[in-house]
Amino acid sequence: MSHPIGSQIILGIDPGSRITGYGVIQFFSGKPRYLASGCIRLGDRSLPDRLKILYDGLTEIISWYKPSEMAIEQVFVAKNPDSALKLGQARGVAIVAAANHELEVFEYAARNIKQSVVGKGSAEKSQVQHMVMAILGLEQKPQVDAADGLAVALCHANTTSNLIKISGGARVRRGRIVT
Repeated sequence: MSHPIGSQIILGIDPGSRITGYGVIQFFSGKPRYLASGCIRLGDRSLPDRLKILYDGLTEIISWYKPSEMAIEQVFVAKNPDSALKLGQARGVAIVAAANHELEVFEYAARNIKQSVVGKGSAEKSQVQHMVMAILGLEQKPQVDAADGLAVALCHANTTSNLIKISGGARVRRGRIVT
């Protein structure tokens, strides 16, 4: 798959131990364009089997779309420590898949992702879904987890774009602002 020179392909990941949402966007001349999104469904298998399925699924997505960067939602400590640990393991697998393909990895808090896409850090999932659809000009709503993956990618694109403007740079190459 070829992309215009100067465009960024960003893979956004909303990690989960049962369902991991992903979104792939192209960011070119300050505008995001939808490439793909979906969910990697891990089912009720053992945790090691689910982590392998996640790794294999992300490796396939990375190989197909050839993103230059991956953005992932940070872990938040929930009420259930066991769930937080499993989520951390899923994040670790996603980060290793990216590292094995030499992608730079950027992490964003859920609140910052919602703020970037919806304009309010306490937004509901349905609001994120609606805004992702509007921003990317999608004809139908993506699945909730896929919309979250797209929101992570959009947050990274917005953050990168704003950093370039602030620094007076022209673009980002391998995580560095180039003038």
